Amino acid sequence: MLQRMARFVIEGGRPLRGAIPVLGNKNAALPMLAATLLTEAPVTLRNVPDILDVRVMCELLASLGVAVECDGARLTLCARDAAPRPLDPGLCRKVRASLLLAGPLAARFGRAELPPPGGDVIGRRRLDTHRLGLAALGLEA
Repeated sequence: MLQRMARFVIEGGRPLRGAIPVLGNKNAALPMLAATLLTEAPVTLRNVPDILDVRVMCELLASLGVAVECDGARLTLCARDAAPRPLDPGLCRKVRASLLLAGPLAARFGRAELPPPGGDVIGRRRLDTHRLGLAALGLEA
C-alpha cells in the first residue's frame, strides 16, 4: 500500500526573508551542564534558558565545587576544583534533572550518591532506565 506524502503548497509572489532565533531549551542544556563535570577545563554554554531547572542544576554543580558564572544566557563553568560531596536533598527534589549528574560523578570520582530526584508530577516517569544504563556501563546500584 502506497502512502501519500504530506506536503505544503506555498503560493505567492513574495520571497521569504528574515531570521528566526532558535531559543535554548532545558532538555539540551541540562545534560550539557552535567557533562561539565567530565573536564577540568572551563566550558562556556550559550543560549541557555534562565529557568528554575537550569538555576537548580547550577546550584547543585556549585555545591560540588564547580565555579559557575552567569552572564545572561551565557554560562561559564569550570569543574577543576570539583569534589564528591553530598548533594542537597532539597535541591534534588526540585528537579528531575539531578539524576543526570550520576554518570558524570561516577565517571570522574568512581561513584555517585544521589538523593531521589523530584520535579513536576506529569505522570509516570521511571528511573530504572537510568539505573539500567549505568549498570550497562559497569556501575553497581
